[in-house]
Amino acid sequence: MTFEQQWIEYDYNPFILFSSNGKVISLNSEAQFLLGVAQTSELFELASAYANITFGFKTTFLELEFSRFKFFGLTVGYATEDEIGIKLYQTPSFKINQPKPTGELTNIYTLVDLCISTNSISSNIKFIKEFDPTIPEVIINSNNFIKILNKAYSCFWENEEITTKIFFRVGEHIKFEDKKYSLFSIEVKAKNQNQNKLDELKIFAQNNNFFLDTKKSLISINIPMITS
Repeated sequence: MTFEQQWIEYDYNPFILFSSNGKVISLNSEAQFLLGVAQTSELFELASAYANITFGFKTTFLELEFSRFKFFGLTVGYATEDEIGIKLYQTPSFKINQPKPTGELTNIYTLVDLCISTNSISSNIKFIKEFDPTIPEVIINSNNFIKILNKAYSCFWENEEITTKIFFRVGEHIKFEDKKYSLFSIEVKAKNQNQNKLDELKIFAQNNNFFLDTKKSLISINIPMITS
């Protein structure tokens, strides 16, 4: 691998080179993570849509989001009709040099059940659970996890029902110290969301190195599956 190839391989921003029919010819390591949450055809259509009219390169600034990946722009380039490349520029949603999480080996279901019990006290909210039972014990800071999950529930106190889902994020990974770890999520979902509470939650997540996805009626806390 040449120096130029190494530079692309270890770039923080995903790069993918497509053939004219949308087949992936090459990609860097960050693009492999991206393809765990985005369809190849979707990214090829994006490259085709934002390509220059004639041969060359074109950079466009726009906001894109694929699960935990957020981008503020992209560059598309091609020199022949046979190949087209796309590079997407990530918006850091967490500290790039974030240390590997520390804590104790913990049963995540026990912590979630504890938070649900706490939030059920003096409340008429119906808590619905959808748990994938295959998540192993993971290393996590239990106190901080309980705090962030309670804050997530507080965003949905004005609801009759709150659904909590625990699931494995197929094909998604995160890297610490050059080692990849799978991800799983604790997803909290309800119809009405309190924006002020959501802002508090985002600040807490950023200050305590949690990976958070938020949508209009959904909050997802993404946890690396570190078992030793």
